[in-house]
Amino acid sequence: MGIASLLPGPLGFGTAPLGNMFRHVPDAEAAATVEAAWDHGIRYFDTAPFYGAGLAEIRLGEVLAAHPREAYVLSTKVGRLVLDEPEDPAARELGEKGGLFEYGRPNKLRNDYTADATMRSIEDSLGRLKTDRLDIVWVHDIAQDFYGDQWLAQYETARTGAFRVLEQLRSEGVIRAWGLGVNRVEPLELTLDLDEPTPDAFLLAGRYTLLDHARALQRLLPAAAERNVDIVVGGPYSSGILAGGTHFEYQEAPAEIVSRVARIKALAQRHGVGIKAAALQFSLAHTATVAAIPGATRPSRVAEDVAALGERIPAGFWTALREERLIAADAPVPAV
Repeated sequence: MGIASLLPGPLGFGTAPLGNMFRHVPDAEAAATVEAAWDHGIRYFDTAPFYGAGLAEIRLGEVLAAHPREAYVLSTKVGRLVLDEPEDPAARELGEKGGLFEYGRPNKLRNDYTADATMRSIEDSLGRLKTDRLDIVWVHDIAQDFYGDQWLAQYETARTGAFRVLEQLRSEGVIRAWGLGVNRVEPLELTLDLDEPTPDAFLLAGRYTLLDHARALQRLLPAAAERNVDIVVGGPYSSGILAGGTHFEYQEAPAEIVSRVARIKALAQRHGVGIKAAALQFSLAHTATVAAIPGATRPSRVAEDVAALGERIPAGFWTALREERLIAADAPVPAV
């Protein structure tokens, strides 16, 4: 198990913003951003049908089709089928796409974690991505934030459907690895306790960042490391608030978070540290985390991410964060 040997480096590219998250992104801007990631040496790309009802996959596929397939690692997700019928406008505003991907394609989505839907989802994604194979497949969003009290029922459907299909595809060599891609730690903790199937890795978004890491640090990451299940960190900038934006948890950041970020920024400025560098490097400092996949819709943001990964951060900065109780006392930090 594990995917560290598959990945070309610790920095990947997340494509949720390319699905027109929060705003309309022109096609040319989206393409230029993916090309910028390629030009900066990034070779791991993650996407999902959910991102703009297939829009992110289509845009990513258009660019990557011009590059050798063996030169990059590609992951997408299962659990939502993109249908050929349009979604009712009122449902778009009230449903799970509302707010996040209201500017994406109008296609209706159907949540489905069964075995048949998993196979169909993979086939559809291959078409949108213009490729003949996927390296990693994540089971998407089987957690409380999307399903509330029904999340365990959805999880059980995935366990007996998607999990087993992906396990079989991996054993046949059709895919190289599989796991869960979620915004909560509980489904991952539950999966680690299963005797089978056995995932290779987890994509955990927003739960191992400067702003939110205590729960993952306590049990999930040590247990994952013990079982050789690697962690890919999604959303290392906490929906953008740690990168100059205003969103946290995909919504406007509350006053408490804005205040906390201001305190981190003040310490960063005092030590001559970029807050993006601090956020990105913190997420990668734990032995269980093997990559981070910030998203972007502008080429300049990709350049910032690459620079942030290589920035030197003095030990005094991390000491100050601990003293101000802005990070957990036992959280690993990058070596100087």
